[in-house]
Amino acid sequence: MIIWQFIVLGVAVHVILFYSIFDIYFKSPLVHGMTPVTTGVPAPSKRLVLFVADGLRADKFFELDISGNYRAPYLRNIIENSGAWGISHTRVPTESRPGHVAIIAGFYEDVSAIAKGWKENPVQFDSVFNESYHTWSWGSPDILPMFAKGASGDHVITNSYSSELEDFGGGDMSILDNWVFDNAEAFFTSASTNSTLHEMLQRDKVVFFFHLLGIDTHGHAHKPHSLAYSKNINLVDSEIQKMVSMIENFYGNDSLTSYVMTADHGMTDWGSHGAGQPHETLTPLVTWGAGIRKPILTSNCGAYGDKFCTAWNLESVKRNDVQQVDIAPLMSYLIGVPYPMNSIGILPIDLLSASEGDKATALLANAEQILAQFQVKMEQVKERTISVTFRPFLELVESEKLHTVRHIKHLIKNGQIEEAVKDTQRLIDTALRGLQYYQTYDRLFLGASIVLGFLGWMSYTFCILVFEYTNIGEDRVEMVERNKTFTVVFVALAIIITVLLYVQSLPFMCYTYCLLPVLLWYKFFQGWSVMTEAFQAAVENQLLRDIIVSMSFCAVGLEIVILSFYYRELLSLGLVALSAWPLVTYYWYGLWPASTATCIGWSVTCLLVAVFPILPVASKHTQYHLVLISGVLTVLIGFTLVFKYFTTVKHSLKYLWILQLTLISFSVLTVKLTSDSIIGGKGLPLACQFTSWFVLGVSIVLPMLSPTTLYHRLMSLILSMFSPYLLLSITYEGLFLMSLISLLYFWLQMEFEALDSSGRNVSENVDFREGGLVTDDLESPTFSRYLELADSRRAFFFVFYMIVAFFGTGNIASINSFDPSTVYCFLTVFHPFVMGALMFFKILIPFLIVTCAFRAVHVLTRAPLRSLFLLVFIMSDFMGLHFFFLVKDYGSWLDIGTTISHYVIVMLLNIFMLVLTGISHGLTCWSLMWLIKGDKQS
Repeated sequence: MIIWQFIVLGVAVHVILFYSIFDIYFKSPLVHGMTPVTTGVPAPSKRLVLFVADGLRADKFFELDISGNYRAPYLRNIIENSGAWGISHTRVPTESRPGHVAIIAGFYEDVSAIAKGWKENPVQFDSVFNESYHTWSWGSPDILPMFAKGASGDHVITNSYSSELEDFGGGDMSILDNWVFDNAEAFFTSASTNSTLHEMLQRDKVVFFFHLLGIDTHGHAHKPHSLAYSKNINLVDSEIQKMVSMIENFYGNDSLTSYVMTADHGMTDWGSHGAGQPHETLTPLVTWGAGIRKPILTSNCGAYGDKFCTAWNLESVKRNDVQQVDIAPLMSYLIGVPYPMNSIGILPIDLLSASEGDKATALLANAEQILAQFQVKMEQVKERTISVTFRPFLELVESEKLHTVRHIKHLIKNGQIEEAVKDTQRLIDTALRGLQYYQTYDRLFLGASIVLGFLGWMSYTFCILVFEYTNIGEDRVEMVERNKTFTVVFVALAIIITVLLYVQSLPFMCYTYCLLPVLLWYKFFQGWSVMTEAFQAAVENQLLRDIIVSMSFCAVGLEIVILSFYYRELLSLGLVALSAWPLVTYYWYGLWPASTATCIGWSVTCLLVAVFPILPVASKHTQYHLVLISGVLTVLIGFTLVFKYFTTVKHSLKYLWILQLTLISFSVLTVKLTSDSIIGGKGLPLACQFTSWFVLGVSIVLPMLSPTTLYHRLMSLILSMFSPYLLLSITYEGLFLMSLISLLYFWLQMEFEALDSSGRNVSENVDFREGGLVTDDLESPTFSRYLELADSRRAFFFVFYMIVAFFGTGNIASINSFDPSTVYCFLTVFHPFVMGALMFFKILIPFLIVTCAFRAVHVLTRAPLRSLFLLVFIMSDFMGLHFFFLVKDYGSWLDIGTTISHYVIVMLLNIFMLVLTGISHGLTCWSLMWLIKGDKQS
């Protein structure tokens, strides 16, 4: 097969396998076509005021400060004297968009929607705002527009400040919240003289929404334990008190206003959010006013078992916890609008001041609204399924559903309220499980298809490997099995599958998932004779034992890699094991794989890199002194190499290295000045910002000015990548990269000395261009040998180092978490996509360095690059299949999100390795030396 055909097929297969996880686990939960369901009882209030304090942690809100004072005294007084309180439990990802959707629309948004950003709605959804008569909102331009776009008509009115105000390094960011309250105050003042606006505000079903971003911004910039974070909580509390007083005065103290104060997510101690730490998922809920019960004194506030009540000095006031989606039906009930049609929230009746009968009636209406979603989803699945194969949700068949609803209504009518509430809660729980059942109805057969696709691709890849890179296939022109039986069987199977899918009117991607395994297994069985001959040859040549041992070592190593996704400390165990490579080789073969100095260097650097996975993740704390230390060490080591050990290189190369080391020095200085300025509340200096972007731009180009000899080009690449990496570092990342680079150097030297016992350095007479081509055809001069068992070790090392590069400084939670301090040298104003791109580039740098080192191994060992990557693909797909089986759709949402992230990372790794190989080819083989007059090669 031509290599480009194989690459295209490989990319297509992995894109399909990668995308499948979203079709199977992340299909949009929304269904349409339901009839709105009202609460069925009179609305206790005419208007609702919603305060969302972005990024507010429950503990920082409820607990006393170091002086023994309340951070929010006004709301504390509400809790103790006139309202209800509790904790709102959020789900991952703990970001602003999904948090606000859960609060206002009552459902947890799927990942495909979150990936679209903050301002776009991939799917239309109903919300409390949409059901209101009018909603006025003030706050961030990143949050407010999505609810206006999702609303029918133009009754959701937004008032947003400029995004330029969202400056994480700009000092006191409580100006964002002051802007909100000042503009709301001006709004009510103008309503006193504007008769049209005044009349609109007197209507029922009016909502006022205050999005308060200052606390979140201070948390990112100064951390939640800072004085700025605490002061912003106090500011929000005092401004809420003023706003409540203004609203009450405006409406003549008619006691028909309901108030809800909560947060979209919390924040870690190190100022990030996005994952599932308790500090990120526990947010405060305080509600008071019309329709809300008064405080209930109790001696059993600690019934939740978490000791929060005691820690917050609230053990005598009853606490009611809710899920974040439960807030939407609560708000709907308070102002008497229909429940949001896509809501899966459950009305928290313990917070209400209504009669027991009204509570039961409103809760039953909530159940009917969820049942409507269940009914629509069931009919959708039933319509596209062959009737004889349809498997209904047996716990909630139509007759049972109707009987249960009638029974609950009968209980309410007869005054058996407690029993009615219990039956309604059981009905809601059953309906939610039924809704989940039909949302995942196709998961079994789709999952089976994906597993067969994985196995088919790995088998076919192994077949290609044996055919093209062993002497078994050297006399064959094509890998085609002449037996036509295979063709007939697979064609017939494809036709049957296509007909069955067509009859059920399944989406196009289902055809792809089901037919892909047919194609891949057909390609494998075409080369069946090659596989049988390879097995016989291994037996005859007594290679089977060595092959099994090699495969066993790789399998054990890959299992350690898989477990390291859950326990990154295991990477340290793997590195310690790798440090014993020279001893194992000596024990097995009776000789050392390289010189004593190289073996010692290998073992020492393995143990050095093994330190980092044991350390806390790099995003938890800012330690800029470690960034400065790593930069200074790099500069000192670099100048030592330039002036002491490489006196024979041409002046142009020496000057280039001096320039790159100078840029590293500027990067260190920029990090120092930027961190001092932001800590001092002065924001990002313009000169530092310009320097950072300039260094980023030139660092990509400078390596192309160096010669393509192996050591010289790698040296230049490393120096260039180090500058932007330091600018994006906040703690020990620079030290980690230095250690990883040292390990990669000794890996190259070990591989080279294993082939050449003369003890030469890898820098001598080795050029990337000699082996840098990607043809690897049998006729190509770059193809010098067949596959060796040692190549499986090289491929495994590459996979292992890629995972070390990924998890050496972080874990899944740290990658999911949002911490803008990483990009402070480049920008502090909130631009999520630019910030995300910079964070991604930081993650990419160690990958690029490892990939370039792997290319160097290919050049040194003369191993066909394609054969190495075929081995890498098999290993990474082996891990991908593991993670596919480990994906969870039950348990905590942190567990579910983590297992999905693991699968996505491994599948992206497959695709990225192809892309990174192409990039590394350009970085190692391309040259711009022609720009330097009279010097084209060195």
